[in-house]
Amino acid sequence: MEETAKILIDGTTFELPIVTGSEGEKAIDISRLLRETGLVTLDPGFVNTANCQSAVTFVDGEKGILRYRGIPVEQLAEHSTFVETAYLLINGELPTQEQLNGFSVLLNDHSLVHEDMRAFFEHFPRWAHPMGILSSMVNALRAFYPEIPTRTEEEEINITVTRLLSKVRTMAAMSYKIFRGHKTVYPRHDLTYPENFLNMMFDSPVRPYVIDEEVVRALNVFWILHADHEQNCSTAAVRLVGSAKVNLYAAISAGICALWGPLHGGANQAVVEMLGQIHESGGDLAPFLARARDKKDPFRLMGFGHRVYKTYDPRGRIMKQVCDKVLGKVTREDPLLEIAQRLEEVALKDPYFIDHHLYPNIDFYSGILLRAMGIPVNMFTVMFAIGRLPGWISQWKESTDDPNWKLQRPRQIYVGPNERAYVPVRKRG
Repeated sequence: MEETAKILIDGTTFELPIVTGSEGEKAIDISRLLRETGLVTLDPGFVNTANCQSAVTFVDGEKGILRYRGIPVEQLAEHSTFVETAYLLINGELPTQEQLNGFSVLLNDHSLVHEDMRAFFEHFPRWAHPMGILSSMVNALRAFYPEIPTRTEEEEINITVTRLLSKVRTMAAMSYKIFRGHKTVYPRHDLTYPENFLNMMFDSPVRPYVIDEEVVRALNVFWILHADHEQNCSTAAVRLVGSAKVNLYAAISAGICALWGPLHGGANQAVVEMLGQIHESGGDLAPFLARARDKKDPFRLMGFGHRVYKTYDPRGRIMKQVCDKVLGKVTREDPLLEIAQRLEEVALKDPYFIDHHLYPNIDFYSGILLRAMGIPVNMFTVMFAIGRLPGWISQWKESTDDPNWKLQRPRQIYVGPNERAYVPVRKRG
């Protein structure tokens, strides 16, 4: 017998079906609500609204659970690579060795960026934010790599997916080199995905980059932990734009723009900026902790607590372990890293932070990690975007294959003026 929810409107009872997910979570299906009652729901921020049924990622904020295609993120962070995890998200299953080898070869083959695109990079203002550049360049990829009619739809999607995963990494490193006024470094066939990125970022004719396996492993884990996170702001943007049946480049560009915001992808950058403020004020944590405890003060410690997780962010636990290992290799003095370590120690013991579930989250540790790796602050969100690409792509693919696909068109409750006549300009005011 179908489980239903009943709603009473003006003395009439309507029954709406209840949908149950594979992990037992339940939702009231209101797709017939307008047709049967003439009413819509009002849910600012969509905090109580599921916009789809998805088999990609499961999150339980109360228990601190995150799984990609059913596999706990802890296991992927320990045993997998970013390339393997990307394959899992996009294709639904872990690859065989043969499939993984083939995927890696495709990523290598498509890693170069059309030389004519360099002119686009060089004509952006030097002060332009890398996220604005990246979103523009991803859109431009469509012009440089149009669809080929002789390919099947599946072949076209596979090549476009591989092209995005590989070229976005190359474009990110290229934009950094051009911003610095340095010669760009080309990808190498003998390096892995993260090794290539680090080499393209930091190699130079006067100081060849030395690959550190601990740093490579940290970058792998960083990208794995950021690969997907259910229906967040940028993923919802990719699905919404993709619902208009636009090309994948346009949908991903929308996701990049959504991720740019300080409340989403820019949070790890905000952590380092906050640490800078503490340092500039003398390094004393007490005033900042006091402000964070004051409910009347809008100030909040960046990188603590999470909208979804009501316990320790599972990604934060993993990132802390990776961060500690990389920090152990940092030989240079960095006052911000020292402040971060002191702040973490205090917050983990402070009753206020514990009672309010304000544990250090992934943004806190990832900001520290990226700084320790030498990634410039304005590239932090770009690093997030590279990691989130597999999630965006898998969500886009899932939505386009959904038999219940619809062009997304949210409703509203109009609260403006009632009908009124047009007033000629000579009679106004």
